[in-house]
Amino acid sequence: MNNNHTFSIGEFSKKTGIPIPTLHYYDEIGLLCPEKNPSSGHRIYNYQDLVLLQKIVSLKFLGYRLDEITDLLHEIHFTVDLNESLSLHLQALEKEKKQIEQSIMSINRVIKLVEEEETVDSNVLFSLIHGMRTEHIQEEWMHRHMLTDVVEELSKKSEEDKIALDKTFLQLSKEVKQLYGKPVTDPQVQILIKSYMEAIFSFLGEDLMIKLANTNIEELDIEELEKLTPSPFTEDEQKWLNRAMEFCMEQEEIKKL
Repeated sequence: MNNNHTFSIGEFSKKTGIPIPTLHYYDEIGLLCPEKNPSSGHRIYNYQDLVLLQKIVSLKFLGYRLDEITDLLHEIHFTVDLNESLSLHLQALEKEKKQIEQSIMSINRVIKLVEEEETVDSNVLFSLIHGMRTEHIQEEWMHRHMLTDVVEELSKKSEEDKIALDKTFLQLSKEVKQLYGKPVTDPQVQILIKSYMEAIFSFLGEDLMIKLANTNIEELDIEELEKLTPSPFTEDEQKWLNRAMEFCMEQEEIKKL
């Protein structure tokens, strides 16, 4: 390459792949300031600007902000201090990577649900999506309450298992809307509750159910968890559902006596 060759901003943009508005912005903030034509004021880029832009793009690729890049461009040598800042950027990228992977899995779950169900109540779907989005917060809650074993076991669940539970929740939601108002002792209501609870037991497994049953968690902490996974039901529907589940569990305890 001829190091004396110059480029107009359009040529420089085409050569580097950097949009013209971005080059304008870099000039405005003093990051990449080419010479100006004395008569027209047009920007004139040269080989050194190309080298400088490569440095800027490289540092952006590593995750540095533009204000940080401005300082780094003037460094002649780099020391272990660079590694410290790179480590921070690496941690941020790892977190972002995990969030992207979680979003991809959640999108696939939603796509499969909608494909199979064809029509899904929006409140229920948003509740499921919110639950997916806050899974990492729910995991933090379980870690705080010494439920690390539960987190580890749940992490082993396949996407098929999760989708199956999602479908069960969708079915529960539909039937709650249909049966709401009936006595909680009504056979149809109890069949619904048993079906849902059996699906949860099947998903979690006997060992996890025993672990959860033997865990002493304060009521306020339970309320904190419930806030992380908002119900798609109205307040009255949720109260009715809770009573129906309590009655079902009481009946199961009676059978054991």
